[in-house]
Amino acid sequence: MTEVRSHSANDFPLALLQEAKGDHAISVCIPARNEEATVGTIVGAIHEHLASNGHSLVDEILVIDDRSEDATAEVAAREGATVVQVADVLPDSGPGRGKGNVLWKSVAASSGDLIVWIDADLTSFTPACVTGLVGPLLTDPDIAMVKGYYERPEIGGTGGGRTTELMARPLLATLFPHLTSVRQPLGGEYAARRDILEQVPFSTGYGVETGLLIDIATLVGLERLAQVDLGVRVHRNRPLDELSVQAMEILHVALRRAKVDWNDEWSHVLLRPDLEPVNALVDERPPLRTVAEYRL
Repeated sequence: MTEVRSHSANDFPLALLQEAKGDHAISVCIPARNEEATVGTIVGAIHEHLASNGHSLVDEILVIDDRSEDATAEVAAREGATVVQVADVLPDSGPGRGKGNVLWKSVAASSGDLIVWIDADLTSFTPACVTGLVGPLLTDPDIAMVKGYYERPEIGGTGGGRTTELMARPLLATLFPHLTSVRQPLGGEYAARRDILEQVPFSTGYGVETGLLIDIATLVGLERLAQVDLGVRVHRNRPLDELSVQAMEILHVALRRAKVDWNDEWSHVLLRPDLEPVNALVDERPPLRTVAEYRL
């Protein structure tokens, strides 16, 4: 079975990437909602090391603010990001809801032909996250998408990657076994070429990473995917009751792409004893190249 090519972030020093950049424009997009505690450090590090003082690798740092109720927008702008409100992007398409909706809008709002996504809640961020992800795209024109992978240590006795191990890996092994060599299928740090991202739908919820992985591999072939070791990833671990709905959204994405016939008795509402029902976000945004407002 073909495996996704693996690299280390150390394989792509900044000087090599600046030489290889050529005419490419790189946008780093950071989806954020109530992340004032961490987003500024991430933006500041990218701006200082990759986008200023003669370091011209990153052309744009874009924070897509998803209706934050704290100082996320102010902190990000102060550190050098361009902040865009989610409702202001493709307004004719409606504001939408969910992480995948924000990622879809970030493609529309950004200008680069190479797009890098970084989660806003990272406490372990280093500029190598960005250089590692763009490295294969800049040095190999055949690569279409790069996924980050990493070690996820325990925090307070709770390890990361619970949804990956309990939902994503079993689903991929069952329905899409050709993708099982992807080490972190749900990781929020990845990069892709704009012309590829324009051709695929975006699930609006937390199933977006699973959907993009399956769809892009189907579109271009596994040989055009790569993954890069980014070291250690530390971020805010969510409680189990929040992970349940994420897992449901991933399940729906995988079933849809496996072309399973829908049973009318199945539901997208998460029902649990003693807890309020939660609507999983299972709608999908269409490929951007089909959206008239985007093509203007």
